[in-house]
Amino acid sequence: MIICPICREEIDDDSRFCDQCGHALLYCSSCGRVGVGRRCTSCGSMMLSADEKFGKAGGLAQGSVFASSSMVDMSSHIFKSVTASKRQPESPSVTSSMLGRTPTLHLVNESLNIHIAAVNGAVIGRRQGPYSQFFEKNMYVSGVHAQLMYNNESGWCVIDKHSSNGTKLNQRPIQPDVQMVLRNDDVLTIANVNLQVKIN
Repeated sequence: MIICPICREEIDDDSRFCDQCGHALLYCSSCGRVGVGRRCTSCGSMMLSADEKFGKAGGLAQGSVFASSSMVDMSSHIFKSVTASKRQPESPSVTSSMLGRTPTLHLVNESLNIHIAAVNGAVIGRRQGPYSQFFEKNMYVSGVHAQLMYNNESGWCVIDKHSSNGTKLNQRPIQPDVQMVLRNDDVLTIANVNLQVKIN
């Protein structure tokens, strides 16, 4: 099983499209990981369409064929349109951004008395960032652990900044330097601290 980079649902290993969100999948030409964009975020190799990776008949392709920029551009366009169409009916953040305001993101852990009001570009860490007071005594949280970002297309995202003990979204580890979309009621785990995602 693989994880769709857009909707984070599990899908079959040899899928050409995500059967949950319809995203056209791209595979790394070297390590085989699924991702978005022109280059693999794990090893830096070129990304291939599923047809180029598996061949038209579904078996593995004989040689390594690099993705044409038009295929990557088409996949990027599909990613944007699928993300937008999926978020419009279910996400209040699209309504908020359409009204010209950024939706507010709160990260909450009641038992640890953590209430974070997100700031675009802010770092979450033990030593740096506006939230360091919540994590300064937790040795499992890195000095610069993660970053919160907002963009109009996908909404609020989290990026792991090569932390020592990792960042998880809904109990699934996320790769460093990869934007992962946050949705209302997700659970973001910074090292060993669970934070409930609230988006208004």
